[in-house]
Amino acid sequence: MTRIFFPAHQERCKGHGRIELRRIQCSVDLNDYLKFPHVGQVFRIERITTKLDGTPLRSEVSYGVTSRPPDRARPAELLKFSRGHWGIENKLHWVRDVTFDEDRSQVRTKAAPRTMASLRNLAISLHRMINGAKNIAEALRHCGWNPSDALRMIGV
Repeated sequence: MTRIFFPAHQERCKGHGRIELRRIQCSVDLNDYLKFPHVGQVFRIERITTKLDGTPLRSEVSYGVTSRPPDRARPAELLKFSRGHWGIENKLHWVRDVTFDEDRSQVRTKAAPRTMASLRNLAISLHRMINGAKNIAEALRHCGWNPSDALRMIGV
């Protein structure tokens, strides 16, 4: 039996009442078999989560492909990149879902949903980039109370 993935890197984190073990294994052995343009390496991430007392909660395995070869993305970096996608989820999608209540939007026809999502993204980006806002809900309330500040932010 040949091994495609070899143990490479693991991290253990404790927080939120649980312990999570993340193990990543990388390989270039599958590159020639994949129909993926510019494949650099394939990786396998295993996540094992337990309660603080050791009681198992869940275990999952995911696979990924990256265009970065091993010399440009070591296993520890790939593990960090894979966790970084939650930064996008928390900084953008969560704000759209919670602050703008996007999931309950009644806008559903033609290009309107995409247009509204773009406008929401623009508002979030303006508040973060121009005002340095950390709390978008607070920044929106401020602009609601001070319309001249909102207009100044867009250059009017």
